Amino acid sequence: MFSPRAEAAEPRTLGGEVPVNDIERKRVENKLAAFVEKRRPPVHLRTQVDLGFRFDGRIIELFEIRSRWDNPAEKVEEAVAKARFLKSRDEWLVYWQRADFRWHKYGPKPEVSTVEAFLALVEEDEYACFFG
Repeated sequence: MFSPRAEAAEPRTLGGEVPVNDIERKRVENKLAAFVEKRRPPVHLRTQVDLGFRFDGRIIELFEIRSRWDNPAEKVEEAVAKARFLKSRDEWLVYWQRADFRWHKYGPKPEVSTVEAFLALVEEDEYACFFG
């Protein structure tokens, strides 16, 4: 599931990196959609909390979508996990967001070779860094 903002996101390149090609991009989006669908809460709770992702061809972001505590009609995104593809090294750098709201490399395994490995790390969440 994309968030409404995710659909509007345009691919961007940073530091000279080229985003993945269209076929690989679709493959990654399908993997992310399957992961999110598997972890989403029951339908009757999705207006209160849900899970989303965005992928711009180089950066994956997973996030929870929640009602704002002081205005339940307003939705906010809470970061869960992030991965950034480095084409030059053909690997994904894995990040988690600490209490300081900054992204930090995931110490136990800061790099993985595939999107599937990234999603497996997030799913396992051995150190409770992603979903707490």
